[in-house]
Amino acid sequence: MYDAILVPTDGSEGVDRTLEHALEMARNHDATIHALYVVDRRFELAADEDREDLIEQLTERGEEAVASIADAAGDAGVDVVTSVREGIPYKTILGYAEEADIDVITMGTHGRTGRDRLAHLGSVTDRVVENATVPVFVVNIGTDE
Repeated sequence: MYDAILVPTDGSEGVDRTLEHALEMARNHDATIHALYVVDRRFELAADEDREDLIEQLTERGEEAVASIADAAGDAGVDVVTSVREGIPYKTILGYAEEADIDVITMGTHGRTGRDRLAHLGSVTDRVVENATVPVFVVNIGTDE
């Protein structure tokens, strides 16, 4: 049922909870994990003299984030593909899912408290859920303290 599982990451600790579920699905279905980090195009708002440094920093953070997922997948005996791309996060996630023939996307909620938590997912997660053509498995990653 699931041969390819996409795990978008922003490098935060909350991704660990999402990854636990993705790895379990991958082990149960002998699937490959696809770790994706999107360098958000908001870097274009940076001053010209700061833009290249910002892109470099975000790309390095992305490489570290997907490497962390690759390490966890390797420890779990799960095949992994990593990618760091520039773009608008939700559009890039959806594009990658189509391009890589992804069967399910696993994402975390944005940590919110109270009524906000019940009413809203993180904006990227929300947009992916609304527009994905494949199932999206959403994991509650906790609340902001």
